[in-house]
Amino acid sequence: MARGARSMGEAELLAIILRTGSTQGGSALDLVRGLLHRFGDLRTLEEAGVAELCEVVGMGPAKAAQVKAAFELGRRLLSRAGGPSPRFNTSEDVASYLGPSLVGRRKEIFQVILLNAKNQLLKVETISEGSLTESVVHPREAFRPALGESAAFVIFVHNHPSGDPEPSKDDVQITRRLKETGELLGIRVLDHLIVGDGRYYSFADEGQL
Repeated sequence: MARGARSMGEAELLAIILRTGSTQGGSALDLVRGLLHRFGDLRTLEEAGVAELCEVVGMGPAKAAQVKAAFELGRRLLSRAGGPSPRFNTSEDVASYLGPSLVGRRKEIFQVILLNAKNQLLKVETISEGSLTESVVHPREAFRPALGESAAFVIFVHNHPSGDPEPSKDDVQITRRLKETGELLGIRVLDHLIVGDGRYYSFADEGQL
């Protein structure tokens, strides 16, 4: 409390979250050092599943859940830094808002941003997780949240776990189908962003919408 959280190292911060060490008498700091030794850095630790975390001596489901919850809170804070009702006018606005929550994911996460007539955020919905194909991202499911929220516009966003945001053939085909579906429903697709590691690809910026 005297030093403040910002003065502490990563291991110390994680130790405070875990509070206690292993059943073998080690401290919380010892347990964290074991975690970092096993996974190498915070990025790899964040990507680890609960089962992987529990492989470390002293880690059980409860402590694994604490670690996962701490990372998720940080992820949500970063993705909502723009305020409670941000406005999306450029691809950079979208990348800044959702990019931090998608970078480093092991799976492809396909999301839709629902906007009102003033380009203000209504809601963000996850449509699918896994390899992105037309069978996974069906237009009917992709637009269901927009119809439910009476959205005027939508922006689709997904990540490439490889870190390379260049679109695949599937990405191009899906974008074309989503645009056509939006035109039929009267809901304009403003953009489709692919988020990579420190970069993103915007179909709108590239003149493909």
